[in-house]
Amino acid sequence: MQLRPDNLAEHLKQPLAPLYLLHGDEPLLVLEAADAIRAAARAQGYDEREVLVAGAGFRWEQLAQAGGNLSLFGGKLLIDLRIPTGKPGRDGGEALQRHCEKLAGGDVLTLVTLPQLDWQTRKAAWFTALVNAGVALDLNAPPLHLLPDWVAMRLARQRQSAPPEALAFIAAHVEGNLLAAHQEIQKLGLLYPVGVLTLEQVQEAVLDVARFDVDKLRAALLAGDAPRCARLLEGLRAEDTAPPLVLWALAQEARTLAQLRAQLEQGASFDAACAAAKIFGPRQGPYRNAAQRCSTPLLRAALLQAARIDRMIKGLARGDQWDEFLQLALRLTQTRKIAA
Repeated sequence: MQLRPDNLAEHLKQPLAPLYLLHGDEPLLVLEAADAIRAAARAQGYDEREVLVAGAGFRWEQLAQAGGNLSLFGGKLLIDLRIPTGKPGRDGGEALQRHCEKLAGGDVLTLVTLPQLDWQTRKAAWFTALVNAGVALDLNAPPLHLLPDWVAMRLARQRQSAPPEALAFIAAHVEGNLLAAHQEIQKLGLLYPVGVLTLEQVQEAVLDVARFDVDKLRAALLAGDAPRCARLLEGLRAEDTAPPLVLWALAQEARTLAQLRAQLEQGASFDAACAAAKIFGPRQGPYRNAAQRCSTPLLRAALLQAARIDRMIKGLARGDQWDEFLQLALRLTQTRKIAA
């Protein structure tokens, strides 16, 4: 059974399921969910705990042995199984499926912790068995547009609140770094009393601890969000991101959009154009909007500019490559729409 993370606290007030599966890209959320499950287990009488870390050289028979040790103690047992790589291998997959088949009664509780998983791993038989055997939580960092709500929820836990502009300020400064966000919110609780925080108080206290990556830059580019592109480029530069990686991200989107425009101008439907460019499902929406903004001449100019930046990076041309990155991003986020 899949469970929404925000429903976990209420769920843990009930008798526990025999197995909990935690996975996602945000270590803070995974850690907090695991702590909450372990605390609920202790409250419900699981006074024995065995931690198994399935790293290199792990023997999967230890999992079966852990469940079999229950009779030696006569109490309730929590098996805390951690798979850091998220890939148990053939032996591990079979061991996990056998473990799920033997789950019964309320004397053994299993907590399985995994990192973020790709779509292929999610289709594996062992993963499906874990999901069907208990409760699964997908614990990923909220996207930027939902991050202010997440910050507001965290502030409410310490009986504080903030106006929307203050929440947006915090979100912008902690994006991609929830552990630092958690620390900044705790700091606000230490610095100021309960009640409503002002924008000025937040600006004075919150450090800029955001983390940036080129995937966010690509998303902002397709969305036509020029201010966000500028901020992301500033952050990538401050983090000493390799210029070739930034150029690849910008040039890749320009080439993809140029391919789409060429297909559309030859009379292809948008779906057919996306299929030719290997763009499927939810990814098509952002490209549809971007293809309506960017004409073929503009995209040709963008690709020529990308080639010029490449020469700068290689030391074959003069110029400020980061300034050129900004100009290229602004070119690709223009708002004028054309027929698609």
